[in-house]
Amino acid sequence: MNTPSLPKQFALDISHSPKASLENYLPGKDLALISALQDIEQSWGKLNSEVLSNPLNQRWIYWWGPEGSGRTHLLEAIGNAAKDVGLEHIALGPSEPTTWVRLEEKMGALAESKNVSVITVDDVDHLDDRLVGSLFRILNTVQASKAIHVFMAGNAAPANLKLREDLRTRLGWGLIFQTQLLDDDEKIQALEEAAKARGLVLSPDVLPWLLSRFYRDMPSLMALMDALDAYSLETKRAVTLPLVRELLQPK
Repeated sequence: MNTPSLPKQFALDISHSPKASLENYLPGKDLALISALQDIEQSWGKLNSEVLSNPLNQRWIYWWGPEGSGRTHLLEAIGNAAKDVGLEHIALGPSEPTTWVRLEEKMGALAESKNVSVITVDDVDHLDDRLVGSLFRILNTVQASKAIHVFMAGNAAPANLKLREDLRTRLGWGLIFQTQLLDDDEKIQALEEAAKARGLVLSPDVLPWLLSRFYRDMPSLMALMDALDAYSLETKRAVTLPLVRELLQPK
């Protein structure tokens, strides 16, 4: 059986998606990680003197897990939370080397500042040698600072990453968590909440059918929620199984 794919125009139409937050993340087995992030998020609403008293393991977190386990959502969520309270947020990833260069140029100023700033680093397992060196220098500055928070994510525990030893050691300086894939019941709950956030009413047979016929990873399923939202609006029809099959029909 071939797995259906999203029509390109709908797969790319995600501008109206709810932005990532800790509130719209279904924790599943990740309760400890979510609790730690919520505590940090709440600390940002306090006085700087209270925030600056936090030890390193309250402003330095690395989490790892398989694709589709929510790694990127959580990075985006904590970055959005920082921006919502007026903190500077710098998002780093393997495909944006110029952002790394600009950040390194200002790391000294961030380290000396009493204002909290937030760095997020996605897909550390995909960093090339140049960016590995950059992250090593950035983390050394974060460690020596008092107000910089850093959140990182990858596909394996630090000891199992194919990175140089001194960087793997530094990734473990703070808290480490593993993100877990959702089971089918948890996926249905997450998709129901995603549909509700978009104002979509799904017929009862839609989600079980999708889990048996469509991609089972959450990023693909969430992209389908956006596609269904757009297609339902375009066709002015309710989201029923016939509409879903029509959307996924090869063109």
